[in-house]
Amino acid sequence: MNKARILFVAISFICISKLGFAQCDTIAKVCNTNITDEYISDGQEYRALLLSDELAEFQATFYGGSIYRIAACSGLTDGNLNFTVLDHDRNVIYSNKEFENAPYWDLKFVSTVDCIIEASLSGDAASGCAVLLIGFKQKQPK
Repeated sequence: MNKARILFVAISFICISKLGFAQCDTIAKVCNTNITDEYISDGQEYRALLLSDELAEFQATFYGGSIYRIAACSGLTDGNLNFTVLDHDRNVIYSNKEFENAPYWDLKFVSTVDCIIEASLSGDAASGCAVLLIGFKQKQPK
């Protein structure tokens, strides 16, 4: 009986995990619409499954002289995810909370900087998948 119970729990865990990642796949597709053709994706999807009181933390390096677009999504509509870009001393560079939880923002960096990007759910969401995408603007030929 114990082996059957352990097997049931293991299978249930696998199924729930797959559903969570499927949810993240859908949100990533929605979020990708904010990385327009003028931006090149960095090729990564920053993901986290969050509860309402949790904070996800992602690391990114932004190179000087470049313009970046950070797109942040949770759910199928805009404004469901708070995100804050901090420098290595944890000084706030940008927070979408100040801009009605804008789903994306363009940032230009004068010098190369390692950043921390914090993400948390906004509103009444009890849980959800947080997805961040980063793209950089293509340089125009002179």
